[in-house]
Amino acid sequence: MLEELGINFSHIKEKTFAVLNPTGSASPEVIEDQDLAGPLVFCLLFGFALLLHGKMTFGYIYGIGGLGCVGMYALMNLMASDKTISFVCTASVLGYCLLPMAILSMVTAVLSFKGVFGYSVSALAVIWCSSASSKLFVIALSMHQQRLLVAYPCVLLYSVFALLAIF
Repeated sequence: MLEELGINFSHIKEKTFAVLNPTGSASPEVIEDQDLAGPLVFCLLFGFALLLHGKMTFGYIYGIGGLGCVGMYALMNLMASDKTISFVCTASVLGYCLLPMAILSMVTAVLSFKGVFGYSVSALAVIWCSSASSKLFVIALSMHQQRLLVAYPCVLLYSVFALLAIF
């Protein structure tokens, strides 16, 4: 039944490990797999962790995520000269790379992140998310010399999610 739904646990595991190790490599076939099961789980985990902290932000998460996916889809297709990326693949990459932000929101549900330490940890989570997503986009679109250009809009997007997590 999972095969009929297009859920491939080995690809989910590979994409998750690619996000957890932003300096490692990933295969383009796994990145181009249009899987939304993992991103949906990570978005729900992010929202649930914020709910534990007393924040009802599911609408914000899905709204910002949707607008971010549309913007990144347009931007990546404008920047890539040889290849194109589908909207679902863009949403998959951005959703998988939300995992460090979900971890941050779980930690902020237990600890207070007001102050310099909290802001520093949040900045590290933003850099982690952005580094992983830019790596996956660069591999998928063969834009190896443009990683910093790809990372900049990712930093902006994940910074908004970090603001949701810490405030």
